[in-house]
Amino acid sequence: MVPLSFVAFWPTPVDQPVSGQVATTLDFLHHYGIPRWLDYNFVEAAANMGLFLPVGFVAALAFPRKRWWQVGAFGMLLSGCIELGQLLFLHSRFASPSDVMTNTSGAVIGAIVALLATQNGRPAAFRQRASQEQ
Repeated sequence: MVPLSFVAFWPTPVDQPVSGQVATTLDFLHHYGIPRWLDYNFVEAAANMGLFLPVGFVAALAFPRKRWWQVGAFGMLLSGCIELGQLLFLHSRFASPSDVMTNTSGAVIGAIVALLATQNGRPAAFRQRASQEQ
């Protein structure tokens, strides 16, 4: 949660120092055949999803009785609070409904990965150890 807080409430957009380098890299990749749909917006959306993937993963492990969509709702609530905080307190940041959507998607994907990694409510490593003890 600490890294998420730093990224979410940094006074300026965290990608600002490297935005030119990202754009140059994308132009280079486009020149060599990478599809044009892989643009700066795509990279930003993927970063937002990646930022919330651990949130969904850890929340699903911490609350194993919650369903994946409940963890997704938690991610959406958390993201909504972050965007509201940016809107109210950080004038150089931009609150965006698309950020809420991509952040929520990341939380859902993280929750689904955690559910796939745990069958019968127990992590795979614990299941393996339990079967060896029997």
